Amino acid sequence: MATKGLKAITPVPTANDFLDIVLSKTQRKTPTVIHKNYKISRIRNFYMRKVKFTQDSFEEKLSAILEEFPILDDLHPFLSSLMNVLYDKNHYKLALGQLRTARHLIDQVAKDYVRLLKFGDSLYRCKQLKRAALGRMATIMRRQKDPLAYLEQVRQHISRLPAIDPNTRTLLICGYPNVGKSSFINKVTRADVDVQPYAFTTKSLFVGHLDYKYLRWQVIDTPGILDHPLEEMNTIEMQSITALAHLRSCILYFMDLSEQCGYTVEAQCKLFHSIKPLFAGKPTLLVINKIDITRPEDLGPSDAALLAEITSDGDVKLVQTSCYSDEGVMDVKNIACDALLGHRVEAKLKGSKINSVANRIHVSMPKARDDVVREPFIPDIVKERKKYDKNDPDRRKLERDIEEEEGGAGVYNLNMKKNYLLANDEWKEDRIPEIMDGKNIADFIDPDIEEKLEALEREEEKLQADGFYDSEEDIFDSEDEREAAELASSKKHLLASQAMKTFKNRPRLPRTAGLRTLSEMTTKMTAAGLDPSRIQERAAILAKAQGAERKRKRDEAENRMDVDAEDQGDEGDWMDVDDDEGEGTPKKKRKADSGAVAVKRKRVPASNRQLAGMRDAAQASKAIQLRNLSQRERNRQAKAGESDRAIKTKMPKHLFAGKRKGGKTDRR
Repeated sequence: MATKGLKAITPVPTANDFLDIVLSKTQRKTPTVIHKNYKISRIRNFYMRKVKFTQDSFEEKLSAILEEFPILDDLHPFLSSLMNVLYDKNHYKLALGQLRTARHLIDQVAKDYVRLLKFGDSLYRCKQLKRAALGRMATIMRRQKDPLAYLEQVRQHISRLPAIDPNTRTLLICGYPNVGKSSFINKVTRADVDVQPYAFTTKSLFVGHLDYKYLRWQVIDTPGILDHPLEEMNTIEMQSITALAHLRSCILYFMDLSEQCGYTVEAQCKLFHSIKPLFAGKPTLLVINKIDITRPEDLGPSDAALLAEITSDGDVKLVQTSCYSDEGVMDVKNIACDALLGHRVEAKLKGSKINSVANRIHVSMPKARDDVVREPFIPDIVKERKKYDKNDPDRRKLERDIEEEEGGAGVYNLNMKKNYLLANDEWKEDRIPEIMDGKNIADFIDPDIEEKLEALEREEEKLQADGFYDSEEDIFDSEDEREAAELASSKKHLLASQAMKTFKNRPRLPRTAGLRTLSEMTTKMTAAGLDPSRIQERAAILAKAQGAERKRKRDEAENRMDVDAEDQGDEGDWMDVDDDEGEGTPKKKRKADSGAVAVKRKRVPASNRQLAGMRDAAQASKAIQLRNLSQRERNRQAKAGESDRAIKTKMPKHLFAGKRKGGKTDRR
């Protein structure tokens, strides 16, 4: 868990604010009025509800605080130790324990007073028990003033901590104060750490990020450390010790050989040996900073011996840099990142995970089945092929070369026909005509189409006369045939509805948008120098065919109407319907679904239902008057009917505004 996961803790209110929040919520969320006719059982439930609601509110708020603050034993050792250094682990646990105890005490108080309220014998006694319960809860919470204030300070400080991930790739910078640690992190990352010419400018951990080999790295700048026992170190120094002890990182120990930091080379070497146990199992770099002033070659024999003693083990690499002139800064970064990557790979190889992965990997090595040498076969045509050389004048021409010769990109047009496979190469460039002998090839017309059309129409008339197209929808030989017909009909209806939807989703055009008369077309073609005689002949033929089709349909409809009239005459005796019109009045005709003309008959009810059950007209008039009288109030209130219970004003102002004391509810 990184420190950024600790930044979402809800602010902790003070004890007084805590009481105001809970008690005002109880006042708002629970009933507040007791009527004089309430039974004692209802009064008990009224006050028991208030006590339970208050206890639930306290428990909800306290539980949220206890759950959001982390448990130190469940955190990463670095975060746990850092919180111990900054906030004192014992004090932190004690504050959370006091809140947990307060929650338990409030639960017990609520349970005890709810038990007493069950035996309350009067309104006054129940009210006093409620006051006592809420008062004891408030007293318990007031005693938590100090723990709440302490936890709020801890929360605010945690929110200001940098987001440190203990498990990612980390470069850790340490050393004496004022040796150039903050200057280095400002150079290699985008961090902006304050740099001043005095000691302990950095009082806490600062984090910067950099990218190396497509990986994200975090660089941590620690406060300066002095060479004295661990018990005498202050909180600022202990933060550095905590980071060195618990973070798996590459250690960059900075030294200032010019001694401008205020500490001698001997003191800096002693500090290195003092904290060297914290470097165990981590790649370590000894960074000599400020080489623009003093280099290791400029040291005296004693100081050079101390420096050689540090690097003699072989575990520590010595690198030089100058943050002032940027000399060697990138080299230090690259060497440190490479050292940490190599160390992490070695650690993974030494671990147990590599065995489980290696057991699942098998490298197959092919074995020869005999002693015959089988050399790779390369066809001769491939060997003889000349390697393409752009500067060779005899090279084969590519499409790119042709493009450059013809004017380059944007001018050259690729000929798609030159690779056609035809019997004669001369045909490649031939153009396919669109009009041949005055006719469009795309929709070439059969010269005998009129004779074929007349023959087809005669055949259709004969089939129609023989009853080939008569409907037999209701005649089925079996149930399966009927179901199949219904399924086909439903599919047809579905397709028709989908077709209608497609028509809806296309752009609308006015009806006259694409209409042109024959005379307009011939006039424009004549003006353009074209001969419209063939089009006029074709239009005359089509008009003649359409006229014949319309005449045939008209004759068919008249014949069908005559047949229907004869059938109606035969059935007239048993299909009579009451009609006010005379027998000689002609019936109004309407179109049936089939297109034939059908007779429309007027149907009149046999009796008036409004007068059914009435003795005479006087009794009916009296009933209508009573009905209107009963509807008068409903009409005044604009009700839709007897079942209309709607309240148009959901919360009337005079009923829901303000609070009334006992005995002031007469207006309700």
